[in-house]
Amino acid sequence: MPEGDTVFLAGRTLERALAGKVLSRTDFRHPGLATVDLTGQSVLGVRTVGKHLFTRFSGELSLHSHFRMDGSWEVYRPGARWRHPAHHVRVILGAADIQAVGFSLHDVKLLPSAEESRLVSHLGPDLLDPQWTEEHAVRAARALAADPARELGLALLDQRVMAGVGNLYKTEICFLLGVAPWTPVSEVDVSAAVALARRLLLANAWRHEQSTTGELARGRRNWVYERTRQGCFRCGGPVRVATQGHDVQRRPTWFCPRCQPGPAPP
Repeated sequence: MPEGDTVFLAGRTLERALAGKVLSRTDFRHPGLATVDLTGQSVLGVRTVGKHLFTRFSGELSLHSHFRMDGSWEVYRPGARWRHPAHHVRVILGAADIQAVGFSLHDVKLLPSAEESRLVSHLGPDLLDPQWTEEHAVRAARALAADPARELGLALLDQRVMAGVGNLYKTEICFLLGVAPWTPVSEVDVSAAVALARRLLLANAWRHEQSTTGELARGRRNWVYERTRQGCFRCGGPVRVATQGHDVQRRPTWFCPRCQPGPAPP
């Protein structure tokens, strides 16, 4: 699942490509928008909130999209070959010299810009909000601590606590805090967890490579995430993977038993 920084970077890429331009082509391959034509509209900008993306047009309209597990926005020159099959395309926004293509997008909606908050008001503070303040950090920490018995890994993935953390960052935050992902929230410094989450997303917000170790070489970017073969990047010991959560919350979760003491599945 794309993390908040992936959506943030996609938003910035879209904005650089389209902001201030007049659309010369729009193609919505989505049942609810199949008859919509925004040709002639100007693109005003792009806003991201957690894993939600809003493309704003003149006429006070916004296009909302959510990546979920496999969605993406990509920018191409006219005539360039797409990296994904055409049957995965859900939206095309074209200007004279550029086209933005949305692949496998979910929850695609066109709505008045004034109503954007209706779709994201349930979210916690956006970790990549450019207007982030200490008040945001306090709100997120308070929400994280609201259910003391909850497993930390599950609480970190709850977008109502703070928006932007996905499975990669959940796994790595738990490692850097030195606790197993099944540790109750009550045993963790919630303010430190929020600060760490924001720091990690900020560090990766402007690049495609996601690193939690500070290194960008392949195989050296993460401490334990997807390292069952290589072992823990810190101690070299074995990394275990187990399932955490149920139903839609179910995720594979990596951890180092040596570096992360605490409860874990047998």
